[in-house]
Amino acid sequence: MSATVLVNLSSPQWPEAEEERVARAVQATLEVEGRTTGEIEVGVLLTDDAESRQLNLTHRGLDRPANVLSFAMEDGEEFPDPEGGPELLGDIVIPFETTRAEAKELGVTVEDRLIHLVVHGVLHLLGYDHERSPQEAELQESREIVVLARLGIANPYEV
Repeated sequence: MSATVLVNLSSPQWPEAEEERVARAVQATLEVEGRTTGEIEVGVLLTDDAESRQLNLTHRGLDRPANVLSFAMEDGEEFPDPEGGPELLGDIVIPFETTRAEAKELGVTVEDRLIHLVVHGVLHLLGYDHERSPQEAELQESREIVVLARLGIANPYEV
């Protein structure tokens, strides 16, 4: 499998060094989920709370920044995969200020919180939805724990 991860740093608060870690987190999630054949493309926007808030309001009707937004490209959408090109899985948006605040609250590093949010977002792109039911939430969390362990990050749900 070949995964192309397009990381866009639209906020100067994010260090450029995060691009490589983000790409590894996307790759690890896809591998754990058995997406090991074909070409896949994922976009990750590392932004600020203002942009996250605007996107959350526009797309979800919620006037607050989200810790992670996932925009999956689904069958039948306006922009299908180009003939012979990679599967366009979708885009993930993560704001710096919210990530930093959550990291502090959880007692983890900003870097580890970012990677958790990336994994969470990729799972959403793959169809997981913790908001559908408690069972779905448990399933998504269990998958996150497996991927994070592969990346050397402790279980975030054991607080």
